[in-house]
Amino acid sequence: MDIKIKVKEVLANLLKVKIEELKDEVSLINSIGVDSTEMVESVIALEKSFGVKLSPKEITKNSTINDIVNNIQPKLSTE
Repeated sequence: MDIKIKVKEVLANLLKVKIEELKDEVSLINSIGVDSTEMVESVIALEKSFGVKLSPKEITKNSTINDIVNNIQPKLSTE
């Protein structure tokens, strides 16, 4: 499965938004108003979905879909 599609599905379900609202290059905080609590919940949901360990700092600092995918991808090949 495409990592980006899975990330969007997980986040859309968690944040209760349509996948189409999750633009690849736009900050989740700026585009759909994700707050810090939702970002932490997103980290937990992504960790469970992908079976990797993520730092909330990594995800909140890099809060576009592309940044999140780029953060997860290398961890999939090493874990």
